[in-house]
Amino acid sequence: MPLIRKTAAPVVGPSAGDLDSASADARWAAARRLSSPEDVASLSTALERETEPRVREAIFTSLARIGGLQSARALAERIRSDEAALRTGAIDALRSMGPEREEMLAELLADPDSDVRLLACEIARQGQGERAGPLLCDLLLRETEPNVAAAAVEVLTEIGDSRALPALERCGERFAGEPFLSFAISIARDRIGVK
Repeated sequence: MPLIRKTAAPVVGPSAGDLDSASADARWAAARRLSSPEDVASLSTALERETEPRVREAIFTSLARIGGLQSARALAERIRSDEAALRTGAIDALRSMGPEREEMLAELLADPDSDVRLLACEIARQGQGERAGPLLCDLLLRETEPNVAAAAVEVLTEIGDSRALPALERCGERFAGEPFLSFAISIARDRIGVK
């Protein structure tokens, strides 16, 4: 009797549907495996309801790895969350992204919510001075909240160059009644001046 080779069944890995599983392990495996732009919507939806920290981390990592503006927007939406862990995860994931981070940064720095603008300054810290520096300077020229301006000044102290000096000067004039901000601007101007 001849031997008949059985064809092995194809191995099926986790799918987007597994993000709804009752098992945290299955959700984690699915989040780690999903890696195409078509998966962004499923990952974003799962992030809304996920409470397990390691599964959330896997979702954040996958969104950052997939990249693109759709992923960046999904992450940026989480910056508005009332939950600190979700905001922090979104910020860290955005900071690890490439050019799409800079595109989202421009939108976040112009957001009507001052808390979002403040957190966007933290994302700018990871950016390239060539792009992030001018965005922060633009923010300083129109910002009305001292705490947001202070966050922008702090980041400019690290990544800014001499092109930031006029914006720092004008910010200092507008917030002359805020001693802590005047002090931060003075430090920024000194450090940028010696770069």
